Amino acid sequence: MGYKRLIEHRLPLAEVSTESAREKSIRHGHISTLHIWWARRPLAASRAAVFATLVPDTDENYELVKKIVPWEAVKDGNSADILEARRKVLEANGGVPPKVLDPFGGGGAIPLEALRLGCEVYSLDLNPVAHIIQKATLEFPQKFGQSNSRPVPEYIREKDRQTQGNAQGKVSNKNKGKATKQVGFDFSSSEGEWEQAYRRNPLATDVRYWGEWVLEKARAELQEFYPADEDGKTPVAYLWARTVTCTNPACRAEVPMVRQWWLAKKPNRSLALKPIVDLVGKQIDFKVVEVGKDDKWADVGTASDGNATCLICNTTIPVANVREQAKKGTWSQRMLAVISLIPGQQGKNYRAAAQNDLNTFNLAKKSLQTKSSLRVINPVPDEPMQGWKREIRPPLYGISTWGEIFSDRQSLALTTFVDKIHLTRLNVQKDNNKEYADAIATCLAIVLDRLANSSSMLCRWHNTGEKLEGVYSRQALPMVWDYAESNPLSGATGDWLGALEWVLQVIAHTSKASASHAKVIRGSATNLPLDDGSIDCIVTDPPYYDAISYAELSDFFYVWMKRTIGDVYPEHFRTPLTPKTQEIIQNPSRHGDDNLAAKNFFESSMLKSFVEMHRVLKTNGEATIVFAHKSTDAWETLISALIASGFMVEASWPIKTEMASKMSANEGRTMLASSTFLNCTKRTSGGIGYFNDVRRDMIAAIQPQLAEFWASGIRGADFFMSAIGPGLESYSKHDEVRRMSGDPVTVGEFLDEVRKIVMEFALEQVLGAKSLGAVDAPTQFALLSLWGYGAELPSDEARKLAQSVGVELSELIGLVTVKGDKANVQGFKARGKDKGLGLSKHGERVAMVDAMHRAVLTLQGGNRQAVSDYLSAVGYFSEEAFWQTMQALAEVQEGADDGRALHELLTIRDNLPKASDNAQQMLLGAGI
Repeated sequence: MGYKRLIEHRLPLAEVSTESAREKSIRHGHISTLHIWWARRPLAASRAAVFATLVPDTDENYELVKKIVPWEAVKDGNSADILEARRKVLEANGGVPPKVLDPFGGGGAIPLEALRLGCEVYSLDLNPVAHIIQKATLEFPQKFGQSNSRPVPEYIREKDRQTQGNAQGKVSNKNKGKATKQVGFDFSSSEGEWEQAYRRNPLATDVRYWGEWVLEKARAELQEFYPADEDGKTPVAYLWARTVTCTNPACRAEVPMVRQWWLAKKPNRSLALKPIVDLVGKQIDFKVVEVGKDDKWADVGTASDGNATCLICNTTIPVANVREQAKKGTWSQRMLAVISLIPGQQGKNYRAAAQNDLNTFNLAKKSLQTKSSLRVINPVPDEPMQGWKREIRPPLYGISTWGEIFSDRQSLALTTFVDKIHLTRLNVQKDNNKEYADAIATCLAIVLDRLANSSSMLCRWHNTGEKLEGVYSRQALPMVWDYAESNPLSGATGDWLGALEWVLQVIAHTSKASASHAKVIRGSATNLPLDDGSIDCIVTDPPYYDAISYAELSDFFYVWMKRTIGDVYPEHFRTPLTPKTQEIIQNPSRHGDDNLAAKNFFESSMLKSFVEMHRVLKTNGEATIVFAHKSTDAWETLISALIASGFMVEASWPIKTEMASKMSANEGRTMLASSTFLNCTKRTSGGIGYFNDVRRDMIAAIQPQLAEFWASGIRGADFFMSAIGPGLESYSKHDEVRRMSGDPVTVGEFLDEVRKIVMEFALEQVLGAKSLGAVDAPTQFALLSLWGYGAELPSDEARKLAQSVGVELSELIGLVTVKGDKANVQGFKARGKDKGLGLSKHGERVAMVDAMHRAVLTLQGGNRQAVSDYLSAVGYFSEEAFWQTMQALAEVQEGADDGRALHELLTIRDNLPKASDNAQQMLLGAGI
């Protein structure tokens, strides 16, 4: 394949970005709903990347990308456009399916899209949990979910006989529910529904059948521990709170730790749990009440940042004491409320917990004790909970094993479902071969993992959605004070049937993606089990330094998988926890808390993986690497590793992968909305390049791409990062770049050149070309840092940004504060304490940003004349560039105090009085 690939030249960024960001809100059938895995790439972006890496650069292929990225192109099977894309891929590879590798397969997004496009796919990951997820995404649905691929077993026919006579859909199975809809069931006919569904998708139908079988067997043993209320309401969830003892010697009351008191917080429904405090008896009861629109009490609970406040004496128990009580085992927990529903009716009911509710819980506790005493191996996970305290918080409170984050009733329920999954595998194997039985058991193990995520003491009640929020609502394992315990039998939020439904939907979707399955391999990217030059294309999303501790987070699921399917895959579950020593991330806790050692390990391991990718890739093959890190240091390391391993960068494409709502939730933090797709080829020319020639080529390549990125809506930190790729093509095609003196030009030095070009371009866009030359360096720094990063940015980024505009960070004291690895651009209020703000030093002109801050501070004092006199004295009153720059600074701080203050000054500009005749003289004493 000697042609230029589409990804080397162009991509419809706007369309791919729009569909990728939109995909975050798509649920039914999407692989993100099969099983939690962190930082999956959007399917739309993955599909575009694989296709564009494999096909020639033609107008037809460019337009086809726009047609294949929407979810609608794959939602109900492969559309005509997908089939055309598949034909194009095959045609470009001489009629042979190209071999595509993802050595960091993770949750399987990229390999799935390669399968969908007709490729021969190899997907690898070191983590056993990821490996199982990939088998359930990339192997089993394609191998066993195809129509008419298996004979209909007798138990399926028997299921049809049980449903005969129910022509109107009134089947005897009360748990039919939504789960049937996604696998092709139609209960409008009188018979044969199960057999018809089985012929369409054997795997989905069997998983549904055995999933419901597991539920009914578990229900028979567990129902007594989740009894209905006297009026017939079914419990959905029980709300609990951790409790500590008040440290006030005169009080010593039990303190429930509750973040806030809301139960349901909707426009048409406001309910909260109100504490009824008995000061004399030092007791607290609760009742459910309606909350008025103006009432604010429900927003403030007793727990904040790990501290607790006593409702009896108002004493604050500091987090250190809370941890001490927790580690000593002297803290406890209390059931606060019960949430229920009436079967067949909408809306949930709330009531305070009663003694009978606690009695039932204690019965479950006794049953678990009996069950555990009869087992040689503990059915409840007793493996140690390990991890970086930044992400794994429970050990700080004395929680040392994974089983300790599950209550006794939760443990009883989960272990009961585990037992039934074991029985299922034996039953399936009676009518099928071992591989198929293993596939069914694996899918049910994934259902169990979903249930575990909704059945822990780290779950919360989502009061605006009136639903349960699972353990992993974010990429960490936090400590939770008030938690929600779901009822796995309820038929509502957080139950077994809901978990089964989500899994069925994904099986149905992925079964339609391809008739071929991937080669799913468990192993390390630093030692690929593939022949030299055997792969046509690599598309992968490697880990990013310390972004996510995959192994530690996935231990939550590993300990349950070991109990459900550890005997199915003994080679993957022989260790107590997931393997960590080989995992390529930067985790100081694995290196004696030595950050440098952790960084060196990550970088050397990533280099090894790139060397391996280079080895297995064909001479004319292509590699597309996804990267999403805000640090230019990280980029420098990545690029250095790529070049050292023999790759050259052809292009980079920033694709938005986050929803706007997710971005706004992190306002003020340095983060990226985009992932950059770096396209690389094997370097063939090599040799030595000289800086002047390379820089000239780089400028010619980067400027048109910057214009395209800007037109596509790429802004801020994303814009800085996105320009790295086009700037590096001319650099990375050489083995080494030197100055005329013979000194080598490092990747870091070259990135500095890229940054300068990007900032000049950005300033021209933000300020306008007319204003650019008049803006001083400190103001350029303030404008670019606030535009690119917000008020906070990494201190090293701040240092490089300052150097790029021609100043040292130390020269910006007052405007910027640095503490550790964080730098903050100060607003006018923070700078108001500086009496010398905006006053000339050593006869130099006052920086624009300083003058703006002093002017808005003066205006807030109500003296417009003083504003006019000051701006006249420093020479900015009539300078148009000053006001244009103020407009730009106001816009990049829209919604913040500084933005509003600058807008106010701009609004009254035309109404400011003329400067006093003696304004200059009045301010001479101030040093201006």
